[in-house]
Amino acid sequence: MTQTAPLSNAGRPAAVQPAAILAVIPALNEARHIETCIRSLMAGSQALRQVPMLVADGGSSDDTVAIVERLRTEFPNLSVLHNPKRLQAAALNLAAAGAPVAATILVRCDAHSIYPENFILDVAQSLVDTGAASLVIPMDAVGETCFEKANAWIVDTPLGSGGAAHRGGKASGWVDHGHHAGFDLSWYRRIGGYDESFSHNEDAEYDVRLGKAGGRVYLDAGIRIQYIPRGNVRRLWKQYEGYGRGRAKNVRKHGSRLKLRQTVPILALLGSALGLVASLVYWPAIILPLGYVAILALASGLVALKHKSLCGLYAGLAAGTMHMSWAFGYLREATRPKG
Repeated sequence: MTQTAPLSNAGRPAAVQPAAILAVIPALNEARHIETCIRSLMAGSQALRQVPMLVADGGSSDDTVAIVERLRTEFPNLSVLHNPKRLQAAALNLAAAGAPVAATILVRCDAHSIYPENFILDVAQSLVDTGAASLVIPMDAVGETCFEKANAWIVDTPLGSGGAAHRGGKASGWVDHGHHAGFDLSWYRRIGGYDESFSHNEDAEYDVRLGKAGGRVYLDAGIRIQYIPRGNVRRLWKQYEGYGRGRAKNVRKHGSRLKLRQTVPILALLGSALGLVASLVYWPAIILPLGYVAILALASGLVALKHKSLCGLYAGLAAGTMHMSWAFGYLREATRPKG
């Protein structure tokens, strides 16, 4: 649960030395987004050009690496780190293991995001000011294509993300988990970094171990990023199925319980499936899946009206894809035999 606090970094000049910071962007086939991401990260203070910035590439088959290499002529502090394990967790661990001696702060940046000026410096400063072991931030989803826009409009609502604090949250404070932005490297190394057996949900798993070790996570709502969501059903399904599998692995590893917002998609999937099967012998049971579809259809209409755009009609499809894939991934992993 988020607790409000007066701490904020808005408008504060950076005091953390650039040499104390290492910025890392895990990437895999991000040719569409990587240049926009890097340029947004480099906007602001000239001190940003003194911060080592690694693009940890997991073996991209598109032009991601070529684009980064071209940008190095403009930003000499930029370099490519080859990540043979491909996963984001491995990328951060690899960067932390090879961090410069002077580095005490690791800033995680995502290639799908657009950052405000001085983001890296602000994250580092807020981490120091709060004394947190990790700093997390809110994500404000934005879209370019019609489906991306609908996805963005619905994901930050309770129907989309279930009200997660880091999804469009407005209040700063101490939290159990959030979207990772900055790490105290001493804490990161102390608890062993990310668990590389997690392809998804590695951040939530890290936060569980951090909490058990006595580390604290601070959500700074004054530092916000724009996140570009997946642009079609197939990619969105793959993303959220992975999230579901990761959450199930987390529950299995730590014995933690699901929150209500995480239980609802599972109930929606099971209820809809049960209703379809039961309707073969008792037709009123069809109200379960039809009721769920009606909720999604209503959400689509409301989003379209709110944003005065027919793109909003995709909102229900996006929400339903998130719910069903997350629940499917969770149940698939949770019922998998151990070993």
